[in-house]
Amino acid sequence: MALANNTKYGLAATIWSENINLALDIAPKIKAGVVWINGTNNFDAAVGFGGYKESGFGREGGREGLAAYLKPAWEKALKATPKPKAMSARPTNPLDAGHLDQTAKMYIGGKQARPDSGYDRQVLNASGQLIGEVGQGNRKDIRNAVEAARGALSWTTTPAHTRAQILYFLAENLDYRREEFADRLKAQTGKDGAKEVAAAVERLFAFAGWADKYDGAIHNPPQRTIAAAMVEPIGVMGIVAPDDTPLLGAVALLAPALAMGNPVVLVPSATAPLSMTDFYQVIETSDVPKGVINIVTGDSVTLAKTLAEHDGVDVLWFMGSAEDSAMVEKASIGNLKQTWTSRGLAYDLADRQLFEGNYLLASRHPDQECVGAIWRLREHHERKDYR
Repeated sequence: MALANNTKYGLAATIWSENINLALDIAPKIKAGVVWINGTNNFDAAVGFGGYKESGFGREGGREGLAAYLKPAWEKALKATPKPKAMSARPTNPLDAGHLDQTAKMYIGGKQARPDSGYDRQVLNASGQLIGEVGQGNRKDIRNAVEAARGALSWTTTPAHTRAQILYFLAENLDYRREEFADRLKAQTGKDGAKEVAAAVERLFAFAGWADKYDGAIHNPPQRTIAAAMVEPIGVMGIVAPDDTPLLGAVALLAPALAMGNPVVLVPSATAPLSMTDFYQVIETSDVPKGVINIVTGDSVTLAKTLAEHDGVDVLWFMGSAEDSAMVEKASIGNLKQTWTSRGLAYDLADRQLFEGNYLLASRHPDQECVGAIWRLREHHERKDYR
């Protein structure tokens, strides 16, 4: 298998065997978009066709190809995200804060980690008062996080039911601490955080349910064959969360990625990251394998560019301005990374009808296709004797 996959291309492959069970066991392990069994170059417009790696990740034909050219009608009504107001810190005496002065660490490889730069960044509340500090992540921190995520690729082969149980555990443990997280949100944003915490818990429960229920399909080409379209993880995902909903925004993107078996490098809200630095305490008590979730704090745009250029990141989700989205898409060209960006549009991640379904699980964007799971096609060609 190592020899078969030792190529930068992955358009199609063929397996020849008298043992169909053996062929079906080998087929999912081959990193090619299409794998034929006991046949080759069998095409039909009803069956999607596409590749892996430098063969491209697009799909042509079938419902998979159709999805690449269509997008939901509700996206046409999205409006631009309002630009955040610039905040400047008010001079304060740390001794007057009334709480312990503490700098939140990052979370890499299952443990808390100090930033490589040694620098911190301030976290301000809605009034401009200093309420905490987090590490200023840089290229080295991203590299460490990606290395940890790639070391956790066994998550891609973890049974879907097990992934579901871990997501349920995450939701339960977050729910136990809902008041604490609501207070933290209010301290950062000035808004009541109870509803956002409740929505984050519900989102984790929703995708725990999806983990073992979003699967592939059997196509019926007009030949004596069967085409099986399999849903499988892409690999390491980079996620840059929005600023407007610090907890829900991160969880809404994190949950579908984990449900489909993808290790994640998460960059939380740049303006209100303390909710997600608190969240890794929930991660540590929820049986999440080390390296599956990695959290790097810092400037979102700078870290997004590093993730987009990193060859070890297979896909990147980015929520930010139109200019920054264009930068991310351009930076990803060098390694043909799949990207999904918000393009400066205001996606309401609190909308359960839109974002607790399969929107983030399936391919939806014609020119920025990025999904928590990608279709791979397996054509099982079985010889039949009609004599």
